[in-house]
Amino acid sequence: MPKAMADGIVKIALLANEKDGINTWQFIEAAVAEGRAMGFTVDAFAMDAEADREGFMRLAAGIAGADYDGVIFVNGALGMGYAYDALRPIADAGARIVAFEALPVRDGRVIPGLVAAFQNDYGLARLSLEALVSHFGGQGRGGAPRVFRIAGEAGIAFLDRHEWEFSEFARMGKIEEAGSVRLRGLEGPRAAAWEAISAALPHIPPGSVDALWVPWSEFAIGAAEALFHAGRSDIKVFSTGISNESLRIMQRHRGIWIASTAADHKLAGAVTMRMLAALLAGEVLDEAFFFRPQLVMTADLNRAVNAANLSMMLPSWEDGAGLFDGFGWMAELRAAESRFLRISPAPPSQAAPLAAPQAAPPAARRPAGGRQR
Repeated sequence: MPKAMADGIVKIALLANEKDGINTWQFIEAAVAEGRAMGFTVDAFAMDAEADREGFMRLAAGIAGADYDGVIFVNGALGMGYAYDALRPIADAGARIVAFEALPVRDGRVIPGLVAAFQNDYGLARLSLEALVSHFGGQGRGGAPRVFRIAGEAGIAFLDRHEWEFSEFARMGKIEEAGSVRLRGLEGPRAAAWEAISAALPHIPPGSVDALWVPWSEFAIGAAEALFHAGRSDIKVFSTGISNESLRIMQRHRGIWIASTAADHKLAGAVTMRMLAALLAGEVLDEAFFFRPQLVMTADLNRAVNAANLSMMLPSWEDGAGLFDGFGWMAELRAAESRFLRISPAPPSQAAPLAAPQAAPPAARRPAGGRQR
């Protein structure tokens, strides 16, 4: 590793906008484990940055003033235009940055040297729509499958990208749009989808629509419940996104909710840490990387499956072979680290609380993976 780490310790800060529940924590845990496996010191900080912008800025300022060699920033794509202001001082202090599901930009300016990794939102939507077309054999009632869709509010990046793919499928005649409802914002998504679909169903005669396409699993949970309680199993649900709750509802309504697509956040955490390690070692990487989406069919699930063990059903889930693991020095770091006995950190209730740092390193760092609320 570079001479800048002459103290013999590679110090990583992981700063996460905690907005996606289980997905965020799977990412954090995998990234921390991957960093530790290479002998790095990893401090993880998580908070709801959109609910406490001032606290997020103070936390980022503390990281900028601390002696971190690299930073991973997670979940800044929605409503976080100020992320540039928070991360630029960290980059100016000499830390390398890898962002996941975030591209901090201010007035067309980007952070020098930042590498961004993303879910492939276009690919997620495309795979979901391909599964829909395949389910109906390319034909619905009287032609291409007739699809009613839930549309998100314009300007929310991942929903816009999903809906662009829907428009392309409709333009190419692979599906026929039979109507839509548009949901505003992202607050209370399940209840909003339930109410919107319940209100629309009286105007959708049985047999007139083949499927409901939903661009986010949180919307899909409410939509599937609405269809079930209305007795409308004639309409099948296809969606994007996976969580523990969506896996449970998919199985509860397996005759309605047919499939969803997702990226593996646990794999993303491990690979993003590898990307940051490669940057610190002077390897040359592309400026952007996209994770391959995967299809989850309800018919393949059972009650023992959750977001943590989905690889039981999908052999390619959590398969990081070939994803920034070809650097021989990474294998040497892991082999060297495996010779040491690591003592587990104190549980959060016993660890010293981590206050949002000001302009200096925190006096007592929470062990890797600790939470900042």
